[in-house]
Amino acid sequence: MSRTPVNDLTPFGRHAPGAALRRALAMTRSAGQSWLARRIAFLARGMCVKLMAGRPVDVESLGARMRLYPFNNVCEKRILFTPQYFDEAERDLLKSRITADFVFIDVGANVGGYALFVAANAGPLARVLAIEPQPEIFERLIYNIRQNPFASVKAMDCALADEDGEITLFLPSHNRGESSVRIVSAEADGARVRVPARTLHGVVDSEGYTRIDAIKIDVEGAEDLVLEPFFRTAPDSLWPKLLVMGHINARWTVDLPGIIAQSGYREIMRCRTNVVYERD
Repeated sequence: MSRTPVNDLTPFGRHAPGAALRRALAMTRSAGQSWLARRIAFLARGMCVKLMAGRPVDVESLGARMRLYPFNNVCEKRILFTPQYFDEAERDLLKSRITADFVFIDVGANVGGYALFVAANAGPLARVLAIEPQPEIFERLIYNIRQNPFASVKAMDCALADEDGEITLFLPSHNRGESSVRIVSAEADGARVRVPARTLHGVVDSEGYTRIDAIKIDVEGAEDLVLEPFFRTAPDSLWPKLLVMGHINARWTVDLPGIIAQSGYREIMRCRTNVVYERD
């Protein structure tokens, strides 16, 4: 079943938050790290999303201007209301490694949280590639990129897989961020779209990369489909120094951690949803 993007592409600022939402955002964004502070922030966040009734909001978050739709995308909800909880350890580590000519690939970029964060903290010589296959979310990604002066960001609308061609992407309606080439929930069964597919090695070659400083990959359990052929076919000069990866290993069909370890990486961080590897 095909889907047509239905996003609001009017000029940024049209959906600026009103007074009540500004107060709510100030409260949720300043919430601390304790369990109670998080619970209160999450409760307020949920109430606000209901009151917004599907409307987007134009804000600055993670150092970038974005139009966010928090009602059907958990990623956007987190970036809007509680960016301080949005993969904070992973982002802090990435920020500490950023150089003037940093090369970063965001696989499963969603609306640009990681890609725009890296671009905001890197200089104009950096290269940031944001890859997102879902048409509706890709349109949001492109919109967000255009609201910022980061000429270092390029977006690509395709899925990454083990071969070039076309592939089915499953779309859960409650959370667009869980879209995957593998069915990840019963709700996604029946909601699907055909999208172009490319290999990571092919993308890297076509973009002319000679090195990659970091890759973040979150493709909802299909990480093995992307990384196994990449490590098998790409020269090690193209292997990233840092790999931030979603770990939904129950869906993997190969021993991906073993492949990563055999490729010379060591695990340096494990968070709630991601594991980080570094290659010396």
